[in-house]
Amino acid sequence: MQILVTIAALLIVLGVVVFVHELGHFLAARWAGVRVDTFSIGFGPAIVKWHDKRGTQWKIACLPLGGYVSIYGQEDMFNRKKYKELSPDQKKGHYLSAPAWKQFIIIGAGVFMNFVLAWLLYSSLFMFKPSLVSNTQLPVIGQVVQESVAFNAGVRAGDTIVRIDDEKITNWGEVILAKELASGRDADVLIVREDKLIQVKLAPAERWGMVADGARKAEPQNQNLVRALYSGARKTYYESKTLLVVLKQIITGERSSKQLGSFITIAEYSGKAISDGFFTLLSLIALLSVNLGILNLMPLPVLDGGYLLILIIEAITRRKLQGRGMEFAIMAGWVLILGLFLLTMWNDLARVFGLNG
Repeated sequence: MQILVTIAALLIVLGVVVFVHELGHFLAARWAGVRVDTFSIGFGPAIVKWHDKRGTQWKIACLPLGGYVSIYGQEDMFNRKKYKELSPDQKKGHYLSAPAWKQFIIIGAGVFMNFVLAWLLYSSLFMFKPSLVSNTQLPVIGQVVQESVAFNAGVRAGDTIVRIDDEKITNWGEVILAKELASGRDADVLIVREDKLIQVKLAPAERWGMVADGARKAEPQNQNLVRALYSGARKTYYESKTLLVVLKQIITGERSSKQLGSFITIAEYSGKAISDGFFTLLSLIALLSVNLGILNLMPLPVLDGGYLLILIIEAITRRKLQGRGMEFAIMAGWVLILGLFLLTMWNDLARVFGLNG
């Protein structure tokens, strides 16, 4: 029974996140006058399918672990010769018939919708269940390690951190993230001590040597709509930065790639979230929506970020990127995606079956 609940939760979570992403591409294409041939939730043979009045085929496929929107002519992006050979009627609604700036919006709309979804869900949680999204640990320092970077800079127990570099600090989680972002360089830290503002500079180090005052926590309060929308945007921004830091650390070797998980990990978290209640499930959907948005912005030719980069390069150079070189780049992108999929699957299988020793 628990397995069925976990599978159902996984399908709900992935279904919502992927549907919203693809809906962004779909709506932008319709707005730009570009024809959408297929809107599919999942891959493989269709379980259910139908056509709308504009000829788009909608379907739910048998492998609902993702989805896609098929836009007429998008595959001709690197084969302009084929496009030029089309008749005027065949070019109507073609992706390449839209100006480059509209193509940019079509490609970027999926990621945009993921961030909008996360923002709205986080905002709702700040209104109705703030305990799930609020870091209640205040940025008050409870202890400073002797002879540490913080100690030598003049930081003392009882100080409150209010800003690191250009980022406002409201909780201890933001202190940790700011520390990671400042890796390899000095950080300008603004603290409050006895109602006085003091500026200190913390040198790069593995640890700054500060410990939070565990007794100084805020009680999460339900927020009104305006405040919740602001907090939701800030939470979305914070989670985006956190993921970027984690990815950077994995690439540079500072963090193990074993922490990456596949849909098995998502299924486990989904099953637990649905058991913990509706709001916990919304929190997970919001986090995964942020993750999907950030990952899709990676500059790989098969991801949205890769296509956006290509459009930017074409706009700057005023030359269309096409030919065998682009075909090789796309193939390399697919190889990287497949390699990442296999790595995450291995990580999960090794964890589940205890193969890590």
